[in-house]
Amino acid sequence: MGILSRFKDIMSANINAMLDKVEDPAKMVDQLLRQLTDDLAKVKSETAGVMAEESRAKRALDECGNEIAKLSAYAEKAVLAGNDDDAREFLKRKSLLAERQAVLRQGFDLASSNAQKMRQMHDKLTEQINDLNMRRETIKAKVQVARTQEKINKIGSSMGNAQNSLSAFDRLEDKANTMLDRANAMSELNTPTDTVGDIKKKYDVNPAEVDDELAAIKAKLGK
Repeated sequence: MGILSRFKDIMSANINAMLDKVEDPAKMVDQLLRQLTDDLAKVKSETAGVMAEESRAKRALDECGNEIAKLSAYAEKAVLAGNDDDAREFLKRKSLLAERQAVLRQGFDLASSNAQKMRQMHDKLTEQINDLNMRRETIKAKVQVARTQEKINKIGSSMGNAQNSLSAFDRLEDKANTMLDRANAMSELNTPTDTVGDIKKKYDVNPAEVDDELAAIKAKLGK
């Protein structure tokens, strides 16, 4: 049946096209639900039409069967009344209706099969939507966990960069210390020395003051 294959192809194409473009599963699951809900509305409408066709075919088949039964009854009555010619006319009409009944039965069988397939498609799509509704929050929770993990990974990467920066800072500080030590050394080298002056300082100390301080310490200690 054209309508069945058409709907299957449309739904399959819609879902596959969306999945090929998935970037945010949390948003995509909502979009997929909306798409499936729209498809369900279309399937439901078409299913109702096919079921109506099944009912019409069944009604036409039943009416034809009832008419054949009536013609059989009339043929029997005509025979009982001795009117064979009338009986032949009833039987001729019955034969024509029997051919039509065969065609109607084929139509009804096809309509019934199509209606069953459409109902199965409707029921399956409904089940899928219900299942996706139940899984939606789980999918969104997984996406949130994944995003949190991605943030942690980025922070961890930033910490690595920070460690590199601290290491560079240490090297800069070492370099600054080396520069300061070198400058101090150069300053010391550039300061003129006075050897004679240094020797004079040795004799600038007053021996009397030292002797007096030494005597005071001994007196304090009882020496």
